[in-house]
Amino acid sequence: MSTAASRLTAKDLEFLRRPLHGFLSVAGGTQPPQPRPVWFEATAEGTIQLFTEPDSLKVRRLRRDPRASIVVAAPVGERERWVSVAGHATVEADGAHDLCSRLAARYWDLDDQTRADDLATMLAGDLIRIVIRPETVHRYPN
Repeated sequence: MSTAASRLTAKDLEFLRRPLHGFLSVAGGTQPPQPRPVWFEATAEGTIQLFTEPDSLKVRRLRRDPRASIVVAAPVGERERWVSVAGHATVEADGAHDLCSRLAARYWDLDDQTRADDLATMLAGDLIRIVIRPETVHRYPN
């Protein structure tokens, strides 16, 4: 059984600061949600942020309807645990490149030249930040 709240707890933040993939869903009008795996960061303020290209489908959809959710689950082999956050998302012009750098260091070994080159390519492009402000948080276990 999951519980619902409107903010992330200290235990949620500890879990969400691990290098886990989140599955982001945005409102798609008449289409069902199409979750996509994403890198993300849980902030000290209790928001979830990620970066993407400004012309991505998720950004176009968020500009029409700002509802979004992200689900993060523990990997296979660990005891079942997940956190689901739903709320309104904003598209922010600042901070995306710094976020990209932080997350790349969290998810990749940047001593690997291929990964370092991948990061350089990402940083050379236009990026924006998506910030989800939780309105509903479900979790398991409680």
